[in-house]
Amino acid sequence: MIDYQNVHLVGHSVFDRHLPKHETLVDPALYAGQVVSERNRRQREGYAHAVLAKILVYRGEPSAEHDPMDYARSQSQKSHWERDARVHVTLRPLKYEYQRDAQGRPATLHDGSRIVTGKREKGVDVLCALAAVREARSPETDLVILASSDSDLAPAIDEVLKLRMAKMETTSWYDPVTRVDRALRGGATRVWNTRLTKVHFEAARDRTAY
Repeated sequence: MIDYQNVHLVGHSVFDRHLPKHETLVDPALYAGQVVSERNRRQREGYAHAVLAKILVYRGEPSAEHDPMDYARSQSQKSHWERDARVHVTLRPLKYEYQRDAQGRPATLHDGSRIVTGKREKGVDVLCALAAVREARSPETDLVILASSDSDLAPAIDEVLKLRMAKMETTSWYDPVTRVDRALRGGATRVWNTRLTKVHFEAARDRTAY
């Protein structure tokens, strides 16, 4: 389960901040493959290896009105990633902020379009949390791995642990040089975290020209 913007931007800041952000996109299938492979490599002898069955991706969706080019790219990325039948991408419209006039109403240009002053994801973390709990409740699920460093998702980890159905783990980027650790933790109960380094980041990169 991938909180896409968090995984992408944290990876960019830890490993390749000198590059433009759009050049450090992560391919969900490649990324999930790196997570499961490294997780299994570090698994103690005698324990079953994980098998990658489903990859749920959650990210913000640019507006077709305000950001037509970014909107088109996001649709192309979704289509490209979902060529792998295991990948399911859920897009949630970004929240836009607008310039306002003296009366507090949205200011507009001569063509009537509103003036955007900012944009941000809204509700993606909630979707990730709900999906984590939903998947953990499914009798078909043995393990849920949550890919995010967003502390707002910690309650979802605690809830899954309370269900005592599927096992819950996390994964995070890790730079052994700076020892930057953005691992997501739950409450009192610790969960297994799979650390991924720059080698994994490079192997998971989406180098498609959208």
